[in-house]
Amino acid sequence: MADALRPWLIANHTNRFSSLEDIDVPADASPALRVLISAVYSVVCAAGLVGNLLVFFLMKVRRGGGRSAVNSFVLNLAVTDFQFVLTLPFWAVDTALDFSWPFGDAMCRIVLCVTVMNMYASVFFLTAMSVTRYRAVASALKERTRQRVCSVRWVSAALWVCATAATAPTALFSTVRSVAGEKLCLLVFPEGQSWLALYHLQKILVAFVLPMLIISACYLLLLRFVRMKSGKHVKRRSRVTRSVTVVVLSFFMCWMPNHAITFWGVLVKLNVVNWDKAYYIVHTYVYPVTVCLAHTNSCLNPVLYCLMRREFRKVLKDLFWRISSARGQEEELVNSCQMRPFSATVRQDDTQTVTPMNNMDTENYRLS
Repeated sequence: MADALRPWLIANHTNRFSSLEDIDVPADASPALRVLISAVYSVVCAAGLVGNLLVFFLMKVRRGGGRSAVNSFVLNLAVTDFQFVLTLPFWAVDTALDFSWPFGDAMCRIVLCVTVMNMYASVFFLTAMSVTRYRAVASALKERTRQRVCSVRWVSAALWVCATAATAPTALFSTVRSVAGEKLCLLVFPEGQSWLALYHLQKILVAFVLPMLIISACYLLLLRFVRMKSGKHVKRRSRVTRSVTVVVLSFFMCWMPNHAITFWGVLVKLNVVNWDKAYYIVHTYVYPVTVCLAHTNSCLNPVLYCLMRREFRKVLKDLFWRISSARGQEEELVNSCQMRPFSATVRQDDTQTVTPMNNMDTENYRLS
């Protein structure tokens, strides 16, 4: 019977039963699901790295034009998402090995802390961006003064401090524990289920409920402001409405399933809801999928908050145009040289001499 239960479920819930034989759950038949989730982690990691590196490049290109408050938060968001996706290969291996952690206690603590800290930081910067966007539009102030930039830096530093403080329980109680013959990377609190329930409740409130309320309120106020000021500009209102809807729904859909199942676990740990077969099935087959969905938010953020903005699309368009133009000129030069494969004409002192191509100094003969 013990083989039918996932080890981390055993670690969290065996103290609620006198014997594992009392729990009627199906055998674990999810190797294919684990492999699929590991593959999704790998794809999300690759896409997240490319997307966030592109954000770094675009920010560097636009540095000459100054950096607004929103752009500063976008850059910090890219940093958090970049660090977040770097942990995915470790979780991919952990998932493929049926949640058996092969990297040791130190890496367990580091990877868990980096994952949790950047989860909090990502949500905090998303929230700060929504507040800043509303204030920028509502007040119609240019945020390029030195005082504004300094204040944004202080806010960013404060958000990183808050994310680090929220990660403190993870740093203190993460460890590798041997459960049912498997080495697991998990959180072990000295007081058992109650402290673990409070830990998850903190994550739900601080990393989802409060940010979701603030983000929704800011964007609703932004829509109200735009509707009042746009007047008859229907296209402008519809464009802003569509953008706001995509941003809010992407955050909600990526994180809500994971936090909903986590909240179910909180109720189970606090003895409000019974641990049953449905809970086991959801945590075995559905919960890993919600974790994948939450991780995909790190791929969507570069698209939603950077690549969808007109200014950055223009930079990309100009970049691609320059690359294509350079390639076109290079191909034209190559073709012109291929038409004269045996000789080249060199002008010296207003006289023309024919020089064999194989005798020319290659360092002085360049196509570009």
